[in-house]
Amino acid sequence: MRLSRLSVVVGALLIFMLTVALLGQAGQRGGQQAGPGQGVAAPPQGGAAPAGGQGGGGRGGGGGRGGGGRGGGGGQAQAAAPAPRWPDGTIRLSALPGETGLWFGDFGGGRGEGEVPFQPWARAVFDYRRVNEFEPHARCKPSGVVREFQTPYGVDIVDIPETKVIYLLDVGGPHTIRTIYMDGREHPKDFLPNAYGHSVGHWEGDSLVVDTVGFSEKFWLDRAGSPHTDKMHVKEKFTRTSLTSMSYEYTVDDPATYTAPWTKVANVAFRPGQELFEYICQDNNLGSELMVGGGESVDRSSRIVP
Repeated sequence: MRLSRLSVVVGALLIFMLTVALLGQAGQRGGQQAGPGQGVAAPPQGGAAPAGGQGGGGRGGGGGRGGGGRGGGGGQAQAAAPAPRWPDGTIRLSALPGETGLWFGDFGGGRGEGEVPFQPWARAVFDYRRVNEFEPHARCKPSGVVREFQTPYGVDIVDIPETKVIYLLDVGGPHTIRTIYMDGREHPKDFLPNAYGHSVGHWEGDSLVVDTVGFSEKFWLDRAGSPHTDKMHVKEKFTRTSLTSMSYEYTVDDPATYTAPWTKVANVAFRPGQELFEYICQDNNLGSELMVGGGESVDRSSRIVP
């Protein structure tokens, strides 16, 4: 009899303990399914956060630091590398040591935006050139000022401060070299006019300022065909704003051609990896339409005037 009662008591205790254990497991499951931010462990380093909890608006999710800050960064443009400098802090216009690169003008095929204050005769010459493109540059002639940068193969700038000279090498076309003197000299009194003129330069902050006179009339001022005379005076300002970009501002003062001085600003882009190469203009001239203008042949009974 006593054995039967003992068996009943032991069985009741076993049922009670089993019930307590089951209730405890149910409670743990309920705690894991708590609301956002409650009872969720932090994700392991380098792993993604859970869909719920802190990850939804925190580092691993799209709403907090993750999506638009440290973890995401999506949609933000990469900042351009700064303009290189020489040890003394002066802006460097040439490529870095052991590297290559050329400068290419961005002028939309012309001289830039905006109107130019032509004299009546200069406007007539400009309009004629727009139709009859007897472009001197297409005949392997050197071209100064804006036209210098409007070439398919770019310009190489050789900048060596200790020489007090900056060279601009025309890659295509006639393969000529423009010299900018940086030693403080004045313009000569008896300079023989040419396509590049006589250039002297100096630094104003981060801008190279170049003053040029002594131009010949045997080239077009720009690719659009703007005329000029040998009285033209040009001031240029080269401001390298980053590794791959340079602001080019030029002011043209030629009272015989324009009713007032005028200024344009355009961008010149640096393309790393490009390099000066051997180019024979006479063998690579493919601009036949620039040789004969609007006609099919050239009248050789009189001299062609650019």
